[in-house]
Amino acid sequence: MEKKVIILTGASSGIGFQTAEMLAKQGHTVYGAARRVEKMDPLKAFGVKPLQMDVTSGESVDKAVETVLTAEGRIDVLVNNAGYGSYGAVEDVSIEEARRQFDVNIFGVAMLTKKVLPYMRRQHSGTIVNISSMGGRLTTYFGAWYHATKYALEAFSDALRMETREFGINVVLIEPGGIKTPWGFIAADHLAESAKGGAYEAQAKKTAEGMRKQYSGSMMSDPKIVARAISRAANTRRPKARYLIGFGAKPLVFLHTLLPARWFDWFMMHAS
Repeated sequence: MEKKVIILTGASSGIGFQTAEMLAKQGHTVYGAARRVEKMDPLKAFGVKPLQMDVTSGESVDKAVETVLTAEGRIDVLVNNAGYGSYGAVEDVSIEEARRQFDVNIFGVAMLTKKVLPYMRRQHSGTIVNISSMGGRLTTYFGAWYHATKYALEAFSDALRMETREFGINVVLIEPGGIKTPWGFIAADHLAESAKGGAYEAQAKKTAEGMRKQYSGSMMSDPKIVARAISRAANTRRPKARYLIGFGAKPLVFLHTLLPARWFDWFMMHAS
């Protein structure tokens, strides 16, 4: 296996933490990036190099990338994993919160990608792995702003893949379904909090309770399946454009394609 220099954002917890460990164990030089570097201390035992980075800050992104280039002279793989989900009715969620989701989930990805691309072009090689979601291909109840960012990431990645093909750069989308991480609880908490005292409170509370029940159960997939998909994309000369994986991902995307829109709406509104 060819050893590569990898930057992976959102490495301080969940999928990012497990992926950083897995890639480092394979012998790659892995820079795990996050705002709170102290949370990545356990990864040092596997050889992961903690890298302070706030993906919404141009200065932070520039400094982090220059640190890697100074030390290694190249960047072979960029894994854009940092992101979060904030649920709530469109009427209830503030525009400031909506902008923050776009800043983290799409503009942060774009800023870091733009910084890395010139070096990959000079190498005439590289792989950019963007962590999307099955939620980039269908929409769940009360998830407007989160899904808007993931739909945007899908379009961004498709365009980028075409633009960079002649330079030997791969662009890959990882599209997980239900994964057993704190993500679902965080999204449920945001949903319940945003709806307090408003017109959507009763339905939002019910949906949030359903989300917590789902993520507390045993049906969600282990985060390791996402780490393995990222590993395949990073280690393959010609990776697939999309990896649709995890609980519910393939059947739900299929149903979204098959069912009339209003039927699928009904299904999503009663799914949790």
